[in-house]
Amino acid sequence: MVADSPVQFLAPDGTFAPNVGAEEYAPFVERLDDAALQRMFRDMAMVRAFDVEAGNLQRQGQLALWVPSHGQEAAQVGSACAMRPQDHIFPSYREHAVGMVRGIDLMNVIRMLRGLTHGGWDPKDPRNGNFHLYTLVIGSQALHATGYAMGIQFDGAFGTGDPENDQAVVVYFGDGATSQGDVSEAFVFAASYQTPQVFFLQNNHWAISVPVSRQSRTPLYRRGEGFGIPSVQIDGNDVLASYAVTAKNLDEARAGGGPRLVEALTYRIGAHTTSDDPTKYRTDDELASWVARDPIARFQAYLRGRGAADAFFDGVAAEAKDFAADTRRRTLALESPPAELMFENVYTDEHPLTAEQFEWLGRYEESLEGGDAR
Repeated sequence: MVADSPVQFLAPDGTFAPNVGAEEYAPFVERLDDAALQRMFRDMAMVRAFDVEAGNLQRQGQLALWVPSHGQEAAQVGSACAMRPQDHIFPSYREHAVGMVRGIDLMNVIRMLRGLTHGGWDPKDPRNGNFHLYTLVIGSQALHATGYAMGIQFDGAFGTGDPENDQAVVVYFGDGATSQGDVSEAFVFAASYQTPQVFFLQNNHWAISVPVSRQSRTPLYRRGEGFGIPSVQIDGNDVLASYAVTAKNLDEARAGGGPRLVEALTYRIGAHTTSDDPTKYRTDDELASWVARDPIARFQAYLRGRGAADAFFDGVAAEAKDFAADTRRRTLALESPPAELMFENVYTDEHPLTAEQFEWLGRYEESLEGGDAR
């Protein structure tokens, strides 16, 4: 089998060293000025600090669960920065950086995983950047995204050449989701209808405790090719590769070129979730080899080589520390939602069954207040 060479611009030590596969994507990197590059670094550092603090909060009993994104910041920030405001994003449940770049308040993720909301945020609110709800059912968001992309196609909202209005869809999923039928079915519909979308596969090498080597005997991006979807593999810890490849593929999808698949090779440094113990199934040596390829350290080395000063990095570190502290403060200040929240959005219109249940709950709570616990 021919060895794969993922698209890469930055070597692990931060040296700018584009490989052969990067040539066609170089114009997208060249259009990034220092301000844009520094915004990317800031976003990566901010979400890392948020992620660490949220994990600590869960361990201290403040969250029911936490889903870490540590190690996947370059794949997420690079791809998110490649999108246009009118694009729609369908995440799985680990895309905290994407959500932040698109404008959602990350406290909405905290509220959801604390059990205070039914979804976390309203995707139709323009402040949330067309960032749809997290999906915990593995792979189902691929079908949601493809359905939405078909709607864009039927509405004629792409392929007009208007950069302000042409739309595309991006869907995020992991290596484990590629073993789900939903993802294959999404590939079928996307390829058949030539939808304007990009499938963004974050291959973090572990589907909970199952290694990607057991999931597939061939590189995962080749599955897209099997459905007739042009596919490419990138170094997912290289934010420039993530940005450039996603930007080019989105441009092609918006122009009517059909769906694309990007496989970002990255690594989940932390646990799958805080209910998981990764020491049970992976080795210390494997973990250390990926820690040495940390996407934030790599990008910092690159920016220093471009002349970024200590003052910039010190400022970002201080801002990230404040952001983490503010996350803790706001989390500890959260209050339980009103009981009626659990009855909202069960049905579109008022329903006699839920109305009866709500009335019963009211009577029950009144009985407790009166000392009758029967």
